[in-house]
Amino acid sequence: MKILTLILTFISMEAIAWLTHRFVMHGFLWSLHKDHHQVQPGIFEKNDFFFIIFALPGFLLTLYGSLHHFSLPFYIGLGITIYGFAYFLVHDVFIHQRLSIFKKSNNIYLRAIRKAHKMHHKHLYKEEGECFGMLLVPIKYFIQEIKKSKV
Repeated sequence: MKILTLILTFISMEAIAWLTHRFVMHGFLWSLHKDHHQVQPGIFEKNDFFFIIFALPGFLLTLYGSLHHFSLPFYIGLGITIYGFAYFLVHDVFIHQRLSIFKKSNNIYLRAIRKAHKMHHKHLYKEEGECFGMLLVPIKYFIQEIKKSKV
């Protein structure tokens, strides 16, 4: 049951990330997210504060659950934390190249993720937008990448 909770939490985080990105980051906290779309010079962005905002529930649940005999909150917190790590790897490392690794990929799924994210970033203002998720990508980007690989 505990491992299933971890897996379901990880999967649920994609929906939570989509909703948060769409309605919070492109909503009332646009002031923190804006510099991610309208890039300013420097290594860090105000947008990086979302790391703390999103890491806090995972940390607190993991801590609470570990203090209570590794109860269910521990596995929920762990699922949130693992999703956060996956988000860091995909978004910051792979897509935005904050570390100069994984520059090119022939994997259709990874190319579709990168394409969907580029489409998200073509919009510079909070009212516009598409592709708010990270791991689940609209099928049209898979189809485009499959067509490219056949050429």
